[in-house]
Amino acid sequence: MAPISRVVRIVIGRAGLQLYLAALLFTALTLGAVSPAIAQEVLDPNPVVGSPAQDPQRNSNGLAQTPPMGWNSWNKFACNVNEKVIRDTADAIASNGMKDAGYQYVVIDDCWHGQRDADGFITADKARFPNGIKALADYIHAKGLKFGIYSDAGAKTCGGRPGSQGHEYQDALQYARWGVDYLKYDWCSTGTRNAEEAYTLMSDALRASGRPILFSMCEWGNAKPWLWAAKVGNLWRTTGDITARWEGKHGYSLGITTIVDFNEPLWPYAGPGHWNDPDMLEVGNGDLTAAEYRSHFALWSLMAAPLIAGNDVATMSQQTRDILLNRDVIAVNQDAAGVQGHRVWKQGDLEVWSKPLADGGRAVILWNRGTQRASITADWGMLGYPRSLKLNARDLWAHKELGQKAGSYAATVGAHDVVMITLRS
Repeated sequence: MAPISRVVRIVIGRAGLQLYLAALLFTALTLGAVSPAIAQEVLDPNPVVGSPAQDPQRNSNGLAQTPPMGWNSWNKFACNVNEKVIRDTADAIASNGMKDAGYQYVVIDDCWHGQRDADGFITADKARFPNGIKALADYIHAKGLKFGIYSDAGAKTCGGRPGSQGHEYQDALQYARWGVDYLKYDWCSTGTRNAEEAYTLMSDALRASGRPILFSMCEWGNAKPWLWAAKVGNLWRTTGDITARWEGKHGYSLGITTIVDFNEPLWPYAGPGHWNDPDMLEVGNGDLTAAEYRSHFALWSLMAAPLIAGNDVATMSQQTRDILLNRDVIAVNQDAAGVQGHRVWKQGDLEVWSKPLADGGRAVILWNRGTQRASITADWGMLGYPRSLKLNARDLWAHKELGQKAGSYAATVGAHDVVMITLRS
């Protein structure tokens, strides 16, 4: 018999077989007829030779047809998370306009875990979550929101709590029992484990759980998941962790502009159900300027990135609220075409970005990365339009119609700031 920590590659070729095996596994675990270790070794009678992520019979899970929106505890609270913090956050999101603007997932990041029980199922830290995870999920669902949780593909999480390695199907069943809607899956303590194997295994476990659970892959881009994960996860991190700095590398974390430059070239790989994730938002954290927060939010929105707030939404300032709740900008992020916007022109610190929209229009950012005000012009040729075309422009930060423009649009942009418009016929 293999030890419970053994990593077993499980490839399930068809949805019906997945559900059948899951039902058998659930029954066996419940009745005690099979140990958790053996439960990890259910074999596919029709295995696919080669990469499971590239199995031609594999389908996506159908979730996240637009970039997910919500909140995650890590950027503000790190390991200082507990039931009260999560309930207070859910209360705030439900009442401060965030829910109405589209934010729906409330996600506990690391450090919620207790120990595994005698059968190997994960439990919550009783001191931090005295009423348990299911009660918390029920509370969040009663607010009309969705509930997310965190785990790790290694033996331990980044915070040193029990990881999911060797317990993938058990953990997925537990999440389904609790009412989890979203799993963020990290990459600490994985040793020599293969990322494609690890994430495909958990993807299959989530699908077999019987509950739709959005899958957020936090592998930091080391294994280039954009090349293989479109039918494995709903979003994948493209870089290391974000920090509330304008640029540069700070320990293991990266500033906003540095992440933008890593994420931008990957735009062809994003689309409905599978998004490039440049990490959670830092709007409202640190001491960035209003212009820098605005640039951060505008660029994440244009890049069709998940909009996962990471600040203390229960006590945020009016400035932070105005940025996070800008419905004009959010509409660009949530556009049904699901195209990731990208850079179409650059000269020194001055850039033009464009995102095609479902109605044939464009969202455009004029971005000034420099320290002095500057004029930036978006020429219709950069956007794929004939110069003779007349288009109606709208300023998304001023919430103002600008009238018809022909051939180009120019504006003076402040230091580290953006002008963001839409163009429509």
